[in-house]
Amino acid sequence: MSGQPTAVVLRPLGLGDLLTGVPALRAVRAAVPGHRLVLATTEPLRPLAELIDAVDEVLPARELEPLDWPGPPPELAVDLHGKGPASHVIVAGLRPERLLTFASPGYPGPTWYPDEHEVRRWCRLVSEGLGVDADPDALDIAVPPLPPPVRDAAVVHPGAAFPGRRWPADRFADVARDLADAGHDVRITGGPGEVELARSVAAAAGLEESAVLAGRTTSTELAAVVAAARVVVCGDTGVAHLATAYRRPSVVLFGPVSPALWGPPLRPGEHGPLHRVLWHGDGTGDPWGTGLDPALERITVAEVVHALGTLGLRRDQVP
Repeated sequence: MSGQPTAVVLRPLGLGDLLTGVPALRAVRAAVPGHRLVLATTEPLRPLAELIDAVDEVLPARELEPLDWPGPPPELAVDLHGKGPASHVIVAGLRPERLLTFASPGYPGPTWYPDEHEVRRWCRLVSEGLGVDADPDALDIAVPPLPPPVRDAAVVHPGAAFPGRRWPADRFADVARDLADAGHDVRITGGPGEVELARSVAAAAGLEESAVLAGRTTSTELAAVVAAARVVVCGDTGVAHLATAYRRPSVVLFGPVSPALWGPPLRPGEHGPLHRVLWHGDGTGDPWGTGLDPALERITVAEVVHALGTLGLRRDQVP
């Protein structure tokens, strides 16, 4: 790192958080083009963080824990984690020459607005704090440099981090069966802890065991599957943000959290907007809830099937 100024950006959260922060990372890069940009994020996200063209180096980090920073104080440190002060202390602890955070006691900066979309929030922080333009639609990341396990699949991702955001498995199975009956190559994805869920969805949909990719793909292989997918059906999860990053058509089911805060952008596609969002909530749900959110429960299989049809995925539109 000697001889080159460094910018450290803190965002050790989940996959969706990483991907919604990409436009802000690009804006930081634009503000300090001669700096080495180091992204402090969780070690499991390293392979995907390395697909972000603005990032030069990944520093392993844990949420709200001090960074193991090996070098001299960076010239710039940016808190893309939260509104503070718990996360502000972490970046301030690096003793940077310049510090960018949202305003909180002892930390000057732009004002935090709780009803602002996650992507636009961080873009505004960088834009106001560093005086550069930040494009909220600059969400793309590189496709992993490996062949995807499957191509042109209809990806059904039934898992979610918390039960409140997990649409019932039998409904995902009904959607998967409808896609398979229409002639699509349906694949059920998920992490290592979601294998049984994925298997149950596949079995209920009448799919072969080979349709289950859950637990059989690395994070980069999953990204490659999404990048090559025909369509993605999922809840409010990191996979939804992968579909956005790779500009693949998607149907995303929201429950406790409003899509106005975390939803995909209305990018144009062949049949209208590239992403379809279903939501019957009022923004008062609990995203960390231990039971199915009532708003998510109100989404029906018929609605999801109809949304897929509006993306050009009706039975008579399968190649």
